[in-house]
Amino acid sequence: MTTKELLYVEDALNHVQYLMAQYRSAAGQLRDQHLRSEALRMADEQQKLFTSFYNLV
Repeated sequence: MTTKELLYVEDALNHVQYLMAQYRSAAGQLRDQHLRSEALRMADEQQKLFTSFYNLV
């Protein structure tokens, strides 16, 4: 991989980590169980995306 490609992957990883944190934070604040479950589901999807990006390196 080129330096530019590695920088792109690093940037993507940072964005995915940010979204995971936001979804988990929202889940911790939501009172509605359905919404909380959806926020956690989306956090899990971001975790899968993070793993996919990470495995590129």
